[in-house]
Amino acid sequence: MIDQATIDRILDAAQIVDVVSDFVTLRKRGVNYVGLCPFHDDRTPSFSVSPARNICKCFACGKGGNPVHFIMEHEQITYLEALKYLAKKYGIEVKERELSNEERQAQNDRESAFIVNQFARDYYHDILLNNPDGRSIGMAYFRSRGFRDDIIEKFQLGYALQQRDAFPKTAIAKGYNEKFLTSYEAKVKVNDRDETVTKGTGICYKREDGQLVDRYAGRVIFPWISLSGKVVAFGGRLLDSRTKGVAQKYVNSPDSEIFHKERELYGIFQAKKAIVKEDCVYMVEGYTDVISMHQCGVENVVANSGTALSKYQINILHRFTNNIVLLYDGDEAGIHAATRSAEMLLQEGMTVKVCLLPDGDDPDSFARKHTAQEYRQFIDDNATDYIRFKTNLLLKQAGNDPLKRGEAIREITKAIAIIPEAIMRDVFIKEAADMLGIEEKRMVGYVADQRKTNREAEDKRKAVAAQTPATSQNQDAMQGPVSPQGEMPDAPPMPPIDDLPNRDMSPNREEVQAGNELISVNSQSAKALYKYEFHIMQLVVRYGEKVMCELTDEEGNNTPVTVIDFVSSTLEQDDMVLTNPLFREMLKLAVEHQHETDFSAERYFINHPNTAISQMALELVSERYQLSKYHSKYQTIVADDQRLQELSTEITISYKYAIVNESLQEVLRQLQDPAIAIDGLKCAQTIKRYTELREIQAELAKRLGERVVLTF
Repeated sequence: MIDQATIDRILDAAQIVDVVSDFVTLRKRGVNYVGLCPFHDDRTPSFSVSPARNICKCFACGKGGNPVHFIMEHEQITYLEALKYLAKKYGIEVKERELSNEERQAQNDRESAFIVNQFARDYYHDILLNNPDGRSIGMAYFRSRGFRDDIIEKFQLGYALQQRDAFPKTAIAKGYNEKFLTSYEAKVKVNDRDETVTKGTGICYKREDGQLVDRYAGRVIFPWISLSGKVVAFGGRLLDSRTKGVAQKYVNSPDSEIFHKERELYGIFQAKKAIVKEDCVYMVEGYTDVISMHQCGVENVVANSGTALSKYQINILHRFTNNIVLLYDGDEAGIHAATRSAEMLLQEGMTVKVCLLPDGDDPDSFARKHTAQEYRQFIDDNATDYIRFKTNLLLKQAGNDPLKRGEAIREITKAIAIIPEAIMRDVFIKEAADMLGIEEKRMVGYVADQRKTNREAEDKRKAVAAQTPATSQNQDAMQGPVSPQGEMPDAPPMPPIDDLPNRDMSPNREEVQAGNELISVNSQSAKALYKYEFHIMQLVVRYGEKVMCELTDEEGNNTPVTVIDFVSSTLEQDDMVLTNPLFREMLKLAVEHQHETDFSAERYFINHPNTAISQMALELVSERYQLSKYHSKYQTIVADDQRLQELSTEITISYKYAIVNESLQEVLRQLQDPAIAIDGLKCAQTIKRYTELREIQAELAKRLGERVVLTF
């Protein structure tokens, strides 16, 4: 366990803009920052970051929180693990007791796999630097590629000994569990269904005789490092002398719970800051392409490592930049790879250029012959937007053949039709029409027809998916919701009450007290009361520790009254409790902790380890639900904390009034029940209950005085 003092240091040090910027490109908007949400397929900036409150929130999918919650969600790790992540980032020492063997065994399989991968990376790197075979074989290969020591260190390159049992023997001797060295299948619950997933790392595999074998024996090692700096996989390459006649030069880690090749990009961890700085990313194919470009000084580069570019990879890049240059060999394979990737990128709204290197060169060899300035200059001079690139390519292939020329027009039309932005489509339509020598209006018609065809195909796909629940769920998870543009404005009006976040209200019926009388509140009534309770708790979380007034006793002594004091005592005065269980728990915690030194309700709840509490606190402090003028008597907008007494009094009294009103409606419904109407005793009891409630209502009306009852 981490002691509270260390947790406080971590929370104080972790700045939300700094933490989020490691994963998302942020742009300043007013006092806040916005960017594309990393938690769903976001095409417009829905993700807002507030440095003043040290929180983030997506107004499309609703995810966010403080730096700890962001890391928990992004990395899919526990609260404790997220604290350790931030402690490491900010150089804060975390002292923990040594885990027992039983606790180690019970550790999360996912985290165990990461630990094994980290050990393997360090092992292979140490072999490369310090083992005689590592230096004479592995290091000799990297030297032949021209890699410097600093670049080898930057990418943590390594070498696996040719003895196939060397690594597994060392790992087991160090105490690592054998099952995490291999890949193994396990059943897990997904949406109440049993599914089989692959766990472990796959660094080793078992022979029929049970012997563990290093998958990468005799190969140089390229670790795959995720956005957050975790080792997720490895690539192993046979050395040049052994690659003749070998179809598979590279072996990568098998897909597992922690690694899906189509969801990772090689070099993204080392490149992310440069991508943001340059507002552009270069896409290449291989490990050595990335490393050589870094060595020559071009760092905003990643590789998809021979796989077809996937939507997951595009979403990662789109967080950092909207501009991509596909940098491939100038041969037929390179042209095919560029064409295959570009259209997916266009469909996702990215600006795509293609740059083919001179014949005989690939990004690796070209980097070894040029400086960073020369490399960038070549790209600037030769990179062409994809539509122009494809049009030139197809026209060249078509020559004077009218049939091929017609096919070229159809292919170009398909490429333009998938571009989501109308303005960009118009630009490319005009450019393509000029190059093809056809009327622009005809090209507009071709594109419109193709877009209609695309929509019909998509509708058909969705209809089929809707009939296959599992498939539909997987596609929805991949694509994410369509997101409206959202941000945290400085002082927006309070939204319509229907815009308040949906929450599980109360149990079907709950006994709530008012005026020493039990009021039965059903689920429908609880939902209506939630509106008032939301705003009561908004006062508590945002301003709970603030002094709103002072009470003077008979001896003239003044006692400060905080918002928490006022809300809790006002409810207790009429023996009332909040109907929502989460709000009830939060108010109880606020009362218990408010007298602690330097207590801040907002900080306490946003940083609470209970995710339900912290997420609700995020909703309550969000500027989107800013407390504002509630009715027309407020002609001048003033800061909420300058009118806390007025707001607190009006909201709590109106809440009490609403409870009684809901209960009266329930009693009236009972009086209309024929079963009660014909039962003299029950009817009399119900009428008596109605009379009692009207008395309570009258008592509350007296307290309201000239105040207007707030209705939401």
